[in-house]
Amino acid sequence: MPEQIPAADLPPGTVRRAGDWAVGNRDGEYFAVSRRCRHQLADLSEGSVDADGCLVCPWHQARYDVRSGRMVQGPRGFLGWHGPTPGYTQFVRAYARVLRLRVRRALRRGDAVVVE
Repeated sequence: MPEQIPAADLPPGTVRRAGDWAVGNRDGEYFAVSRRCRHQLADLSEGSVDADGCLVCPWHQARYDVRSGRMVQGPRGFLGWHGPTPGYTQFVRAYARVLRLRVRRALRRGDAVVVE
């Protein structure tokens, strides 16, 4: 059985967990990406969708393009620190180019959003 989540649980701008996937609603366009941030493995299903339609990590605000899985902005912190991390952020973005999030299609079927 495919992973799914009730569509009512995914209003625009939200992200929820569906098994191994962070499933979200980008202004009516559903998406599914792997749940672990490439920075410090935060659960991206607890993240949010920003005004640009990017998935934002809940821990250090790394931003991901949900269509490609690419990190478009590096983290803003490390462990408990929240703020600028010059050099370190560029390092994380460099390895995140290789370790992109996995991307799957998410479609509405009846009252559910299903990850294909």
